[in-house]
Amino acid sequence: MARDIQHQELNFRPHETTHHYGKNVHIISSPLMLSLLAKLGNPSTHQPQINELTQMLYSYLMDNVIDSLFPRKHASIETRMKTTHPEGVFEGQVIDPEVPCVSVDLARAGTFPSHLCYNKLNYLMNPELVRQDHFYVARSTNELGQVTGVNVSGSKIGGGVEKAIVLFPDPMGATGGTIVEAYEHYQKAVDGSPRMMVAMHLIITPEYLKRVTTACPDLHVFALRLDRGLSSAEVLKSEPGKNWDLEKGLNQHQYIVPGAGGLGEILNNSYC
Repeated sequence: MARDIQHQELNFRPHETTHHYGKNVHIISSPLMLSLLAKLGNPSTHQPQINELTQMLYSYLMDNVIDSLFPRKHASIETRMKTTHPEGVFEGQVIDPEVPCVSVDLARAGTFPSHLCYNKLNYLMNPELVRQDHFYVARSTNELGQVTGVNVSGSKIGGGVEKAIVLFPDPMGATGGTIVEAYEHYQKAVDGSPRMMVAMHLIITPEYLKRVTTACPDLHVFALRLDRGLSSAEVLKSEPGKNWDLEKGLNQHQYIVPGAGGLGEILNNSYC
């Protein structure tokens, strides 16, 4: 049976913002996602809309990660038309479902996003090769409310990561401390060498990218928006990363501007 050439070597081209942060940084350019993200960060938006919008945003973000990075294989899959036509078989590239995947819950802001990614992976991949880990980490601050580091209070990791795709779905990429801590833990304290590690954010800052790309050079970073709202008017006219050292997206308390106003608190309706 002849194969349709259009399905044999798929050429996915993600829509990304032009920037100068390096090849592993992917800032998705989507009017729809930016509209939903702006709605998520608006003070008039509350639960249950918060969770619904987060689900829409992370579904799209996960789609881009899968299409861009996940390994593919050629498959021959029967359709319901096979009973009446021998040609009723799809033959072409699909995502390889036998790749191990781990979605890491970076509690607490990452708990719901991680569940969303874990759930989607269970539909796409072999569920026996998909798991969700839990890593309990929080900012540590001084008396002025400034972030001084991260506190890891525990973890529940369900095994090794040999040849696995490890995902870190964490909505806000502010300082980078949480991602660096989690990345180093999986590199040093978890058995096996992962196929790749991917940080998945709704919003990131230039400060985050500076820290993460330095400490984790092989980490893939996907985000729906880059916020550098405290930069000068001149810097804001330049392409992202062109004047990286002059870009600023964090206030004195290391919150993102414009940002979304503490999404970890808002997702959980918990402000302590």
